[in-house]
Amino acid sequence: MDIVQVTLFIEWCLGINLAILSLSVVILICCKASILRMHSRLFDIEEADLNRMYLGYLAHYKILILVFNLVPYIVLRLM
Repeated sequence: MDIVQVTLFIEWCLGINLAILSLSVVILICCKASILRMHSRLFDIEEADLNRMYLGYLAHYKILILVFNLVPYIVLRLM
């Protein structure tokens, strides 16, 4: 693989991960009540705790996207 192919690969990874993150945020905003009810019953967790867990999931996923997709993409584009 040459640097152009690696850059294109990372670019696709970044796009797909950003789409998944955006879709997760939209689903949580639009369907929050039903998702909270379903997960609360399935896993026997309080709804207040689930709110924190959802925010933690989104925050961790965003940090992982930044570290493993965005930063390498920027570095490869600057090379």
